[in-house]
Amino acid sequence: MTTATDPKELLRINSDLYLRENTEIQGDVLAGFKKDHMQLLFLRFEDQQMTRTWLKQLRPLIATTKQVATFNREFSKARSYSGGDDPRNLNALWYSISFTYHGLRFITGTNPLPATTDSSVDGPHKAFVQGPARRAEALGDTGPNHPHNWLFGNFGDGDIHAVLTLAADQATVLRATLGDVRQDLARARIVTIYEQEGATLEGARRGREHFGFKDGVSEPAIKHLDEPDSQNPVYEKGHPGTILINAGEFVVGLERERPHPLPYPEWATHGSFQVVRRLAQDVPGWWAGVAEQLKVLKEAKAAPDHATTEWLAARLVGRWRTGTPVAKCPHADMSYNAESSNDNDISFADDPEGTTTPLWSHLRKTNPRDGFPDERNPGKTLPDTRFNHRRIMRRGIPYGLPFDPSASALNGPDAPRGLVFVSYQADLFRQFEFIQKDWMNDEMFPKPNLNPQNDKKKPKPGESVTGADPVAGEETEVAWQRGNGQPPVKLRFSQFVRTEGAVYAFMPSISVLDQLAEGRMNTNMVVAGRTIFTVASFDHTERDSVDSGTVRLVLQRDGNLVVVDKQNRVRWAALRSASPAGDKTQARFEDGELFLIDPAKPQTKLWSSGTGGNPDAKLVVQMDGNVVIYKQGRAIWHTNTVGR
Repeated sequence: MTTATDPKELLRINSDLYLRENTEIQGDVLAGFKKDHMQLLFLRFEDQQMTRTWLKQLRPLIATTKQVATFNREFSKARSYSGGDDPRNLNALWYSISFTYHGLRFITGTNPLPATTDSSVDGPHKAFVQGPARRAEALGDTGPNHPHNWLFGNFGDGDIHAVLTLAADQATVLRATLGDVRQDLARARIVTIYEQEGATLEGARRGREHFGFKDGVSEPAIKHLDEPDSQNPVYEKGHPGTILINAGEFVVGLERERPHPLPYPEWATHGSFQVVRRLAQDVPGWWAGVAEQLKVLKEAKAAPDHATTEWLAARLVGRWRTGTPVAKCPHADMSYNAESSNDNDISFADDPEGTTTPLWSHLRKTNPRDGFPDERNPGKTLPDTRFNHRRIMRRGIPYGLPFDPSASALNGPDAPRGLVFVSYQADLFRQFEFIQKDWMNDEMFPKPNLNPQNDKKKPKPGESVTGADPVAGEETEVAWQRGNGQPPVKLRFSQFVRTEGAVYAFMPSISVLDQLAEGRMNTNMVVAGRTIFTVASFDHTERDSVDSGTVRLVLQRDGNLVVVDKQNRVRWAALRSASPAGDKTQARFEDGELFLIDPAKPQTKLWSSGTGGNPDAKLVVQMDGNVVIYKQGRAIWHTNTVGR
């Protein structure tokens, strides 16, 4: 029997955690900067060559996953030795850089996504091209949230080209460095459109956002970066309930949770799509709104006499201020228990109506966990891993001074304060935007009867609805479920969080930064790893296909895999006629082999590229019209459709 201190076991664990040694992925994406002070500079380029020179000089300063992960482990170790205090002599300053669609186009002179236009089917590439301002209505950014009221964002003539982030342990170090950075930007004729500061709140508020609740408790862990629990390897060691998720949900080109294709341009390999949002918080308004609705509950005899505003506020969030989940401690906070403040081992399976943790709580709206019934097994619920492909990696930090009416004017009710929301994901459309539109702002999600189909039927007047997220969503009416067949109580919440700026950007790999500094960009479309093409996409939003802008590799409804050009002319076909399995046919790319199968007879291949045994190979749909399987840069199969 081996133990954690056994040298062989330690070697095995360390070799499995290979992402800790990654020098391609920028450091904030997976490892996380985790600094007390942060400054985001939203930039606009004016001179292409001077911008490339600036980027070439900046590139050595960009932090990698290996650098940040190594520092974070040393920092955590030193903190444990000091009894929980931050080590004074262990400090770092990290840089990261991301680019908008317009920024990539400017610096290279090339369209980074030539196949994507306004008429394209909605998806991750279209979201990136359009940006959050053009997609504001669908995201709930209307009224006071409208882009016209934003402090920054891609709208009008104020296109943002890049987001430069600096993060430091010490404010003095950050301020001194910013002076040099601003001079470098000026010399390169790069305009700073806006600067957004962020800082951890001090004292008892440390680690919390402005409403007073512990932040970042529910973040996922990463397979091959975070160590799994030896007893239950689905979860991170020492963090019960924190699910380990494939890094491909956050970094393009790595293994994903679902096998359906996520075609991406070659320049996106080992990069991540970034969302930045400035979210203003109305702190006194929120607490006043909670107190007002508590009165409604008590008048309806739907809350116990001892219930306080803290009691109701915890239900809006899904956790008490310390992070203790309401699902486990519905009556009172466990502020004395340090473990409960980091508890993610939460189940909603026994709370289908949301009588303990409301269905509309921020916790359930942003991560439903096991709160959905399994229609194939009555009485059972789906596992909490079902929504792994929807998770995002969030890096939020507060801005502004805390609300304190007895202090200065900057602590007053009208002073600027809120959260700098930063998230990373491999798919803007099916991750960040889906959570925002289909979960947080959808008044029918989840329904009291927990219908997993989540139809978009609007509620009728007087019909019981779940309501939007009352913490971070729009103005909403929610249904307080009392259970035992009693009618729900309607509660009304104003909008307490306003969007004041938003940007979609892409954080390239270190190698791609070098290419961008030389004005190069490879726009060929890539599929890697284990991939399954089907006639109907898994979320029914688009057909499974890979489009380079010149040709598309697509599985037709008759089950034939074909290459078609812009005029929809077939330039290559795997089969001479329709597949005998028809629309049940699957096209797969596994182990470096592209092949067709009938799922009912998986052992018999209907067609194959004959290139199996190459697990590191990738399938590339090229701008020149050819579809090629490459192994370590060498072509081992192709459709021979160059320029046809």
